[in-house]
Amino acid sequence: MSIPWLGLRDPFPPVEQALVEPNGLLAAGGDLSPERLLDAYARGIFPWFNEDDPVLWWSPDPRMVLFPRELHVSRSLRRAIRSGQFAVTLDRAFDGVVEGCAAPRAHQDGTWITGDMMLAYARLAQLGYAHSVETWNDGELVGGLYGVALGRVFYGESMFSRQSDASKVALAYLARQLERWKFVLIDCQMATGHLASLGAREIPRDDFLRGVRAGTAQPGIAVPWQIEPDLMNGL
Repeated sequence: MSIPWLGLRDPFPPVEQALVEPNGLLAAGGDLSPERLLDAYARGIFPWFNEDDPVLWWSPDPRMVLFPRELHVSRSLRRAIRSGQFAVTLDRAFDGVVEGCAAPRAHQDGTWITGDMMLAYARLAQLGYAHSVETWNDGELVGGLYGVALGRVFYGESMFSRQSDASKVALAYLARQLERWKFVLIDCQMATGHLASLGAREIPRDDFLRGVRAGTAQPGIAVPWQIEPDLMNGL
């Protein structure tokens, strides 16, 4: 089966038209303007493509999500948090986090975070929609993640770690903060063992879209975001 090619003003097709194989491929083309990206996220669609590809849009079924209240903090992660080795901040170093996520990784050729993607999400950050979580060790950025927030839904895009547990610590703090802010869900897009170990699970796309509609109908959180000091008390 083929997928539609989007002109700059063409709307997205219904997500029910996404391919089964590859799972969730919906359309190609269009652009990475803030308007296009925000419309995509509100419909449960995200961009994902390699540097030599056109813009590709996805809405897989099932969808990997983390409900903030279901965060699983393992014993090793709890020790890492309690050790005081890491400091965690929000919206402090967005560009640095995106660059960390885009950096080459072992056993991986190239990156899907192209220069155009970096510019597009930097623009969303300037507009108050994209956010970063930073993990620091002795003032050095050693891990983190970034994503997009609409209402009370957070759409995770990528995470990186230069030290063991640094990205897990970032996600743990984010999930606890979003739970306090009554966020409905964290979109994790595709299933991975790394995310499953933290409590993420797959749900049907229809259930995901219901959560998106409920969450995006609620007011967002004022920017810049900040971690509340007592967040991880009781671990």
